[in-house]
Amino acid sequence: MPNIKNSIKFNKMKEQKLSPSAEARNLKDLEEISGNLYLSAVVMAKRANQISQQMKEELSSKLSEFASDHDNLEEVHENREQIEISAMYEKMPKPTLVATQEFLNGKVYFRLPDETEG
Repeated sequence: MPNIKNSIKFNKMKEQKLSPSAEARNLKDLEEISGNLYLSAVVMAKRANQISQQMKEELSSKLSEFASDHDNLEEVHENREQIEISAMYEKMPKPTLVATQEFLNGKVYFRLPDETEG
């Protein structure tokens, strides 16, 4: 049985103390980091995709433990742990919010390709 309290992603999100709801951000702050607002948006979007993929893989691995070859009426009716895991992931901040916070805190590494390279 999976232990949802020991989830790496869950603990990481708790440490950051992110709100699961969106907040208004100052565009000047986002622009200052990369020098270009659109570049900042691309970097945050790519990071959000990475986080989303990690969360999806983690959730799939946890839920795969509940998969069975044959359906039992008791298992189909209700699986409390599976519901708790799903509810936990629903309460977590969205990947875009996490990526934005990481970007603003300087935890995202990005670089532009060198123009001399071809």
